[in-house]
Amino acid sequence: MNALTLFGVFFALLILSMPIGYAIGIATLTTILLHTTMPPVLIVQNAVAGVDSFPLMAIPFFMLAGNLMSSGGIAKRLVDFFEAFIGHITGGLGMVTVVVCMFFAAISGSAVATVSAVGAFMIPQMVAHGYGKSFSVALTAAAGTIGVIIPPSVPFVIYGVVSGTSITDLFTAGFLPGILMGVALMLVCYIVSKKKGYKGNTHRKTLSEIWSTFKSAFFAILSPVIILGGIYLGIFTPTEAAVVSVVYSFIVGVFVYKELDLKGAYNSVRDAIVVNGATTFMIGLSTAFAALLTMEQIPNKIALAITSLSDNGVVILVLINIFLIIIGMFIDNIPATIILSPILLPICMKFGMSPVTFGIMLTMNLAIGFCTPPYGINLFVASAISKLKMEEVSQAILKFIFALLVVLMMVTFIKPITTMFLGG
Repeated sequence: MNALTLFGVFFALLILSMPIGYAIGIATLTTILLHTTMPPVLIVQNAVAGVDSFPLMAIPFFMLAGNLMSSGGIAKRLVDFFEAFIGHITGGLGMVTVVVCMFFAAISGSAVATVSAVGAFMIPQMVAHGYGKSFSVALTAAAGTIGVIIPPSVPFVIYGVVSGTSITDLFTAGFLPGILMGVALMLVCYIVSKKKGYKGNTHRKTLSEIWSTFKSAFFAILSPVIILGGIYLGIFTPTEAAVVSVVYSFIVGVFVYKELDLKGAYNSVRDAIVVNGATTFMIGLSTAFAALLTMEQIPNKIALAITSLSDNGVVILVLINIFLIIIGMFIDNIPATIILSPILLPICMKFGMSPVTFGIMLTMNLAIGFCTPPYGINLFVASAISKLKMEEVSQAILKFIFALLVVLMMVTFIKPITTMFLGG
């Protein structure tokens, strides 16, 4: 009855379009008042404890770094550099969009930041060179999902804090799945471009032209090398790396590329504060929600219900993936990670999946939810940039979602994809 009230009130409020953070808090409070003798102050205590975490400080700094890089000209120079290599081939501009999203993912750690930064100038550019508008928007929205898989990744930080899994291990394990996602999207892009006649937009660049774009993009390319290299060499923690990325982005934007002015810096800080405020609010109340789940032993009951459906690990893992895809359509990545990790991780570990692999699988599922209505935050951002209706984008993105689902199944059932660089 407790679980029914908790999830029933939560989903009812979501259907009524209440913000997720409020829906989580009200559902938790309602359940405590109706079915337990616990004092409501437990919500506040757990919410404060949930955000009182040093690793979580990485989130606002990675958000700010992504904003500064977008305003400071780093993203634009990445586009110019990769376009010099593949911009001339069939579907070249679309492939450039995917590659830049992959590279920007290694800077910002955010799907939304990736879509907004890359889409702002790649979508108009693709459309101007004859690419279908819905295709261009859908491809950018789908490629933005890589932003939370290739490290650094904000959702990996959240999952690492919740589950006690090494954030550095999660970052390491995210490389190959992220690259596979990019390759899958580029393959679909090439097939569709070949069919629809989307040609390359430039001539094949000479070595001197490629060298020129490399020199211009050198400091942009160096950014993920510094951030990730510092983490893996043990020079600084992921949280400290986020701060380093902010300082680096500011210096490059102001003194090297000279495109980051006072107004751009102010807007970057303001946007990061607004987004982080909403994120922190969700994290705190999601922690209280998850604490109530644990105290009422609801995860154990749900785990027993799921495992009673079948003794076959493949069947159970497929069912969990389907469940997570559906959840991702309605709930933001962060609260879903906090709420579902303690429920689903023990089940997956029972069938031989490591906490690191589960973290990648969970994040990939919820990232695909960024591209699916009705929640689809990537769709919202890409549609806003292009001023194209979501209905048109939703139809065009199906082929890209299918490609991402193929990679998801590979991650779920081929262990070396996530453990290869961990030595496990």
